[in-house]
Order: sequence, then structure tokens, then C-alpha cells
Amino acid sequence: MKIVAFAGSNSKNSINKKLATYVSHLFENADIEVLDLNDFALPLFSVDLEMEIGKPQLAADFLDKLGSADIIVLSMAENNGNYSAAFKNLFDWASRQNIKVFQEKPMLLMATSDGGRGGARVLEIAETAFPRYGAIIKATFSFPKFYDNFDLEQNKISNPELDQQIKEIVRNFSI
Repeated sequence: MKIVAFAGSNSKNSINKKLATYVSHLFENADIEVLDLNDFALPLFSVDLEMEIGKPQLAADFLDKLGSADIIVLSMAENNGNYSAAFKNLFDWASRQNIKVFQEKPMLLMATSDGGRGGARVLEIAETAFPRYGAIIKATFSFPKFYDNFDLEQNKISNPELDQQIKEIVRNFSI
């Protein structure tokens, strides 16, 4: 089973990437590939630019990575209550090549933030929108107060209740 995990963030120290990496490794007997949105940096999408440069190879490469997955583990960053600009831009470019960006793959959709709501707003937006783009969302997880509940030295969830909650989600995840 192959898992493609990534964060909806281009931060070099993305807390969402840390969460997605940790959670993806909870799946047993999985081949895990963790993507970095910085590897898919594209100019700001516009129809005019698309007409000028065509369909970028980086967007096709991103789609190929998602297509290789048996499961997608995605943790969304919340910027002002919505997707990060980096994620939205890559998503826009990719959707011009395949409207079903997530290619009917089972998804564990998550979000985290340093606040008490754990990216709940962006998680709600993504949970509503992504099925239209080929995501089969099997489970969601909102992880609040990242810096209080995640051990950065050991790269794992330090809050026993939250750790048990995500382990239960992974244990019951079916494809």
C-alpha cells in the first residue's frame, strides 16, 4: 500500500507537514512518500498565463504523485480561515489538467494550527469542496494547539488523548 502525504503549506517548518508525516507512518506496512509543495512551485495561476505558457509539467508531476497513491494523507494549513495561497495555486493549475485532482483516492483529511480550533475552518471548507475534485474522504482530524500537543524533538503527538484518537482513525481506515 502506498501513501502519499503532504501539507497544504509551503512553509519550510510546516506544522501540517509534521502532522501528515507522523500520521502517515501510523499506517502499517505502507510505502510512504511525503511531498513538499515547494517542489511544485508555480507562477500565480491565471487563464491568460495558462494561454501563454500552457499546462505546466510541475502540475502534471503533482497529479502523477497523487495518482500513484493508494491513500492520500493531507493536512491543510489555515491562512485567514482558508487554504494557503501555495496550495490553492497548485490546486488550480492541477485542476486545469484533471478536474478530479484527487483521482478518486481514499483520503485522510486533517488540519492543525497553534490555536484551539485546530484549523477547523479550512478543514470544513476542504471537506465540502474536495469530493467534487475526486477525493474520497474516509476520515477527518482536527489537531488543536499544535505546539502544546506535539513533541517537536520526537516528531510525534504528545497528548495521549489526541494520539489515541488519530491512532483509532488510522486503525479503522478502510480503502
